[in-house]
Parts: sequence; structure tokens; C-alpha cells
Amino acid sequence: MSDIEIGFTGIGVLVTLIALRVPIGVSLIGVSFCGIWAIVGEKAAWGILGIVPYSFAATWQLSSVPMFLLMGFFCFHAGLTKGLFDAARVWLSGLPGGLAVATVFGAAGFAAVTGSSVACAAAMGRIAVPEMMRYRYDVSLATGTVAAAGTIGALIPPSILMILYGIIAEVPISQLFLGGVGAGLLTAFGYIMVITLRTTLNPELAPRLTEKVPLAAKIAALRDTWPVILLMGCVFGGLFGGLFTPTEAGAVGAFLSLVIAGLKGSLTMTSFKNALLETLLTSASLFIIAIGASMLTRFLAFSGAGDYLSELVVAIGANELMLLVGISGVYLILGMFLEPLGAMLLTLPILLPIIATTGFSLVWFGVLLTKFLEIGMITPPIGLNVFVIKGVVGNLATTTTIFRGVMWFLVSDLIVIVLLISFPEIVLYLPSLMD
Repeated sequence: MSDIEIGFTGIGVLVTLIALRVPIGVSLIGVSFCGIWAIVGEKAAWGILGIVPYSFAATWQLSSVPMFLLMGFFCFHAGLTKGLFDAARVWLSGLPGGLAVATVFGAAGFAAVTGSSVACAAAMGRIAVPEMMRYRYDVSLATGTVAAAGTIGALIPPSILMILYGIIAEVPISQLFLGGVGAGLLTAFGYIMVITLRTTLNPELAPRLTEKVPLAAKIAALRDTWPVILLMGCVFGGLFGGLFTPTEAGAVGAFLSLVIAGLKGSLTMTSFKNALLETLLTSASLFIIAIGASMLTRFLAFSGAGDYLSELVVAIGANELMLLVGISGVYLILGMFLEPLGAMLLTLPILLPIIATTGFSLVWFGVLLTKFLEIGMITPPIGLNVFVIKGVVGNLATTTTIFRGVMWFLVSDLIVIVLLISFPEIVLYLPSLMD
């Protein structure tokens, strides 16, 4: 069997293992190790298994991942983001579907202090769903809105997916963060349009609130947003102002979130320990999968399968549009069965050499990729955000009901994808200002 045949056999075995629900980190490491053994021998395989985990995990930029996660968990457990939703609710409640619109605004704000879609959905689910149910909102609209709004968490910086993509693709993380702002805001606008249109055509989905909120109460609600505004201003002002790097920004954010929570007196010792524990567990799982993807890159390089696929695409002469359509199909299908990080790290070793032959901006592709992966968070049958919301609401809604509510937002997501492909400037304008 030739090296290329071993490479493609390894890819086939990997897909089979994942389909059998073998943990993706274990699948990546196991297949890569065996494939390298088959190509260059036992000693080289053990040597790479000993070197790659350290060389990857010891990357300085990667230290920003646990720091941004810690920042998000501190904010979540200390309740620093609740004021965002409360302020949006007070100011927007009079609009069609005002509480649902407030949920989208609240999710966008929460996304600015955490890079996790799941954390964003969980936090907003606990805050927003009971509020919408209290005002007799349709269950599918309420739960579907929160599940979809959670996906904004990986688009608006900081984004864990973008950090890992930037390290693997060797793209400036600060430029990815800026590019994600445009895509995140466009996504939020699309969701708001869906809510407004649906509730205008069918007012029974979201009864209008008739109570008048005094101006003094509205202004008072804005005061409770200071923790997140201060945190965002310090972290991203310093990051994009050149005071510190994306890696340092994570540490600054984690420290400031702890200080702000202490000033508010909202972080107990129990919640402090929970934030640390969740950060450790989440970071460990992310790193295992990322190490497996790094080993897969080595395996494909030894086998020549990645270069073979790139040369095949060039030889076929597929135009850029057809290539993007093919990549879109791959990620939309993978998103139905894999969690975002696994789907990204499984495919990047194969796709990056192909993208390099097209001349596409890697910043633009990274943001587009993140959007694809987040769509997978709300597509059946393995939409993680949907199951997170199901866990939050319990018997209030079935999984089918939540998926039914999400489908309207998937239409908006597909329109956003078309706009990002048709008008790359949506992503690239802000990063271009750094040049």
C-alpha cells in the first residue's frame, strides 16, 4: 500500500470511528499514530506522540484559551451579564417580540465576555426563557431564540474557535476578532428581523407589553450594565489599541472580571471554585482534540494525501464558487453530527492547503468557517445549543419544539452565509483598518 493510500485509508477509518461515537480526540490521536507508524515506522510514531502534545500545548498564544474561558466563567457565575438583558428588556419590550429581541441583544453582549456558544446559550436560557414565559410568549419562539442567539458567542470576540483557527492557520488573531464583529452583528440583525417579522405577522406568538416603563427606570437599568461595558472597554480597547496582545488580553480579562465581581460582591467561594473547575475541564477537552488534529496534520503530510487533494482540485479546475459550495456542504453536513471544534480540527489539515491555492483571504475564510460551525450548533439531530436549552427549561419544551423554533433562524443564517460570500468586505473592512 502506497503512502497516499495509507493516508486516505486513515481518513476513512477516522470517519468510521467518529460515526461509531468514539471520542473525536481519541480517534484523531489513534488514527494518526497508527498511520505514522505504517509510513515511517514505530520509533518515529512514538517520537511524534511524545513531541506533538508538548510542542502544541506549549504554544504561547494558546494560553489565551483558558484565560478567555476563565473570564467568561467568572462573568457567568458572578451574574455580571444579567444587567445587559435587563436593560435591553426595559428599553425594547414595547417592540414586536421585544423580549426575544432583548435576548438577542443580551446574547451579543454576553458574547463579548466569553468565547463559548454553549455558555452563551446556557446563560441566556436561564435569564431570558422564564421572562418570556411569564409574558406568555410561544414556547418554540422563546426557546428557539435563545438557542440561536447563543451562536453569536463564537462570532463576536473573544472566540475560542477563532483563536484555535488563528494558531493553526497562522493568521493574526486580532484580525480574526475584528472580522468576527461584522459577521456577528449581521447575524444578530438577521435574528432580530426574523423575530420582528414573525411576531408582526402573528402577534399571538409574542403578546405586546402594555405596561409603560418610566424613564427613570430605564436609566437605572442602564447603570447595571457597567460591569460588562467596563470589561469590554478595557480588554478590547487595550487589545486593538496595541497595549497588549490577544494572549495578554485573555489574562487581563480574567483578572478584571474577578476584580469587578469582587467589587460587586457577587462571586462566592463556591462559584469561584466552579469557574476554575469548568475552565480546567473545558480547556483539557479542547487541548486533547487540538493535539489530535495537530497529529493528523503530521500524518497527512507524511502520506501526501493533503497535497494530493490540493493538486486534484487545481487539476480539475474547479472555480472558486463551486469550491465554496462544496465546502459549505461539507460543514453543513458535519455540523449535523459533530461539535464545532471537532469538525474544524478534523477538516482544517485537509482544507487549508486547498484554500491556499485559491487566493482566498484566510481571515475571511476563518470567520466564514466559524459561522458554518455555529450553524451546526442548532441543526438537528446533534444541535448542542438545542440540548443545552432543553436542559435549562426541562419539561417546559420538548426537543422537537425547540428545533421547530430554531428552523426560522436557520433561514436567516443561510442568508448571512450568502452575504458573507458575496461581500467579503463585511468581514475584511475592520481588519483592513489595522494594516
